[in-house]
Amino acid sequence: MAPPASTLTAPVSAADTASSARTRGTALVLAGILLVALNLRIAITSLGALLEEVRTGLHLSGAMAGVVTTMPTIAFAAFGAVAPWLVRRFSPGRVVVAAMVALLAGEVVRVATGSTAVFIATSAVALAGIAVANILLPLLVRQHFPQRTGLITGAYTVSLTAGASVAAASAVPIADAFGSWRAGLGAWSVLAVIAVLPWLPAVLRRTSAHPAVPPLAGRVRPARTRVGWAMGIYFGTQALSGYATMGWLAQLFRDSGYRPQAAGLLLAGVTAVGIPVALVMPALAVRLRNLRPLVLALSAMMIASYVGLALAPHGGAAAWVVLLAIGQGAFPLALVAIGLRARTAEGTVALSAFTQSLGYLIAALGPLVVGTLYEVTGGWDLPIGFLIAAALVQTVAGLAVARPRFVED
Repeated sequence: MAPPASTLTAPVSAADTASSARTRGTALVLAGILLVALNLRIAITSLGALLEEVRTGLHLSGAMAGVVTTMPTIAFAAFGAVAPWLVRRFSPGRVVVAAMVALLAGEVVRVATGSTAVFIATSAVALAGIAVANILLPLLVRQHFPQRTGLITGAYTVSLTAGASVAAASAVPIADAFGSWRAGLGAWSVLAVIAVLPWLPAVLRRTSAHPAVPPLAGRVRPARTRVGWAMGIYFGTQALSGYATMGWLAQLFRDSGYRPQAAGLLLAGVTAVGIPVALVMPALAVRLRNLRPLVLALSAMMIASYVGLALAPHGGAAAWVVLLAIGQGAFPLALVAIGLRARTAEGTVALSAFTQSLGYLIAALGPLVVGTLYEVTGGWDLPIGFLIAAALVQTVAGLAVARPRFVED
């Protein structure tokens, strides 16, 4: 006798269906966050690797090349400030898609033009998309993964770093393989297309047309708070160190006697060691009530690295690279602190925008001041002294950030 139909097919409850949909939605958001992060430095590091070829191809003057290399930090500061306005009017998913479309359009058009003005303008469009996405990621992590902010922040920081490293290492080989610097820059636009895909289901839903972050009756203004300024200065001084390192560390090692290839590998070592640090640091930060021990430890390692680079740049190079990589764990710490120092979604996006806009303005000084001091003095003592002074300012601001308080208060 056949068993009852109810025993052949177990009924699927509405709760099971809803749970399955939530799981799929969460997986898509996570994939979307990681793919967006993967794109956030590619347009910059691939251009850095091919700057000489771009200068030759577009007949850029030295001054115009300087404009191109300074644009990222200025663009991050300027365009990032509009992100809170966008999120108050559109859902974060739609803003992310628009940011990736801007990045895609900028990447595609700039490799198709022969005009210097168009190249710079479309590079600015691409950087505008990156700037807005920079601001939104802490908000998206807080909204969708409130119990795992440390883990997800660490994961997307690793994705960001990996994208930057792969693009820097692969841009020249791709250009050589296709016989043009345009291929070395344009190939990465495919990743911007892929980053849009996980967000499409949410964007196409009718409910996504409404802002996910409604404005508060009393709008959050980080510029009027101590924690806002502390966050901006902490983020800015650690970014100043990071950009100065990317721009000048290889030259320091070359001046100390290393061959160019070895100097490049040492610079790459900072990124390689920094990847596990970036993964662990945010998860550790969310478990601590007070961030003071982390702030002090990271600053101490960074300053120890600078002192070592001044006294024994050749003999202790590997040790200084490791210490510097750990010290630059202040970057993922600053990112997760944005979420830790805001109570609400409105506060998170406002604090993220102010922190990164002010921070990248400060960061723009790093390569410029270090390069000027190096050119004027012909040595590294004064540039390293400047970086130590910046690290001390970073420490003071970090101690203010470490106190458990909120921007809304």
